[in-house]
Amino acid sequence: GKSFVDGLTKEVINTEDATTGLSQLDNLMSVAARARSVASTNMNAQSSRSHSVFMLHLHGYNDDSGTTVSGALNLCDLAGSERLDRSGAGSDIRRLKETQAINKSLSCLGDVFNSLANGSPHVPYRNSKLTYLLQDCLSGDGKALMFVNLSPTIESSGESLCSLRFAQRVNQVELGKATKHVHYKSKK
Repeated sequence: GKSFVDGLTKEVINTEDATTGLSQLDNLMSVAARARSVASTNMNAQSSRSHSVFMLHLHGYNDDSGTTVSGALNLCDLAGSERLDRSGAGSDIRRLKETQAINKSLSCLGDVFNSLANGSPHVPYRNSKLTYLLQDCLSGDGKALMFVNLSPTIESSGESLCSLRFAQRVNQVELGKATKHVHYKSKK
């Protein structure tokens, strides 16, 4: 089954008319960008204060064979974990709560990756909205690729090392072979 999280919206993009479809997609991305929380901290002039998850569901149909193929592409831009003492977020109650929520969800994501890497019979997908939302693409039904952005400054070497350790843990996870979602036309 597919995971469901309250408050998400699903928008259908016109694929018959490329101009209309691209315009719809551009508008949708603009709405998403405006909804994402971004603020200035001592470490970053435009710090992401929330995660952003974009899920693209694709469906293809072959007229000759009557075969329908379905798939999803999940693009996640995760807000980075940060140290309160360096970011200065601790002095503002709103930024403090954002930082705590970001760090908690990243910790939950780390727990999911640890469980997957260890072959645990229970994977704690339900511990955060982020991990619950990503359950389908991390539960052996798909493939995952992660990029880690690091700061080149010496002052940020501690955070960079933590990010690299997180990436190393993620790299230990073997999701297995992705599942094909093919539906064949029923024979009469």
